[in-house]
Amino acid sequence: MRGLVIKNTGSWYTVMPDGETVTVECKIKGTFRLKGIRSTNPIAIGDRVQYDITPDGYGLISEIEDRRNYIVRRSSNLSKHSHIIAANLDQVFLVVTINYPETSTMFIDRFLATAEAYRVPAKLIFNKIDLYSDEEKEYLDMLIYLYENIGYPCFKVSATKNIGIEEIKTELKDKITLLSGHSGVGKSTLINAIDPTLKAKTSEISDYHNKGMHTTTFSEMFPLAGGGYLADTPGIKGFGTIDMKPEEVSHYFREIFAVSKNCRFGNCTHRHEPGCAVREAVERHEISQSRYTNYLSILEDGVNGKYR
Repeated sequence: MRGLVIKNTGSWYTVMPDGETVTVECKIKGTFRLKGIRSTNPIAIGDRVQYDITPDGYGLISEIEDRRNYIVRRSSNLSKHSHIIAANLDQVFLVVTINYPETSTMFIDRFLATAEAYRVPAKLIFNKIDLYSDEEKEYLDMLIYLYENIGYPCFKVSATKNIGIEEIKTELKDKITLLSGHSGVGKSTLINAIDPTLKAKTSEISDYHNKGMHTTTFSEMFPLAGGGYLADTPGIKGFGTIDMKPEEVSHYFREIFAVSKNCRFGNCTHRHEPGCAVREAVERHEISQSRYTNYLSILEDGVNGKYR
């Protein structure tokens, strides 16, 4: 039998069989784990799987079908392992907050680079716009100007005040979409604003640390009334890249890759080589200093693997 993995609780997987409306709880076939998958989760939400029903009534997954794409990060506990967040996506929305808690450009750029590397179209949702000071709103508009000029669609919303939600609903129609971001940026509140019947669990921000507290403890895909699925995953603290070759990293920064064809050397890493068009563009403010700095930080991942 064939189906779509819509929930992952660690050891059990909820699968929606093709052409059915009743889910099946599944486990992984024992030998399946021995195929050398260097991942903390060999199966992710969004995976298409083959399974058999056991005499006990649950499913036994025997095969994952080839993924067309996925979002992956370095495991927070096992540096040599990856953690696949979701697979077979039409798009990903990274939920960003300027404050309450703050999302750094480091986190944004690492996420966007990974989306580029694994061919997932990415968009940015800037949430909690009702809470920001005038200074924070200026910074918000500056970030939107930066990312829209690179080619990433940006949306300003307030999930609690229902601002900008209809536009998001239009973007989600008939698509499989991943919502990702730090804990506390309002992913669950956003899901409830999009479809109140889903009743995603929410919680308050920690006032002491101005950081989010985990409310989603496992990954789940919600079917949308207008068609498509919306995938919610536990909040991410850091975003360590994995399996990015140094010579390929610039390919995942659109504006750096576009300028790099003018570098003197074809294998320029844009760090110290003479005749580097990218560094010249940074000096002329044609490439953002923050984007360039974050590009360099990903190059360092391959050296020390410290970033999580």
